[in-house]
Amino acid sequence: MSENTLTRMDLSEAVFREVGLSRNESAQLVESVLKHISDALVDGQSVKISSFGTFSVRNKTARIGRNPKTGEEVPISPRRVLTFRPSHLMKDRVAEGNRR
Repeated sequence: MSENTLTRMDLSEAVFREVGLSRNESAQLVESVLKHISDALVDGQSVKISSFGTFSVRNKTARIGRNPKTGEEVPISPRRVLTFRPSHLMKDRVAEGNRR
């Protein structure tokens, strides 16, 4: 696996090793799961993965921002943003990694 980044290829390789599907089937399975997740988010649904966390889309309203360099006010248009809330189990696992 890559040093600091988990990639689609790493995920499909893990499916290949642990589930026993062919490499091609493993890659297709990973792609299918990611497509289902992204399609649900595009449709405005939340995606909850037990013991991992919840992905959701939030609507942000228009507002006035400020250019930090010049101090000039700049309008920021309304937009949708992706948010992630980790589960308590995931938070605990990450915190546990800090103690090693």
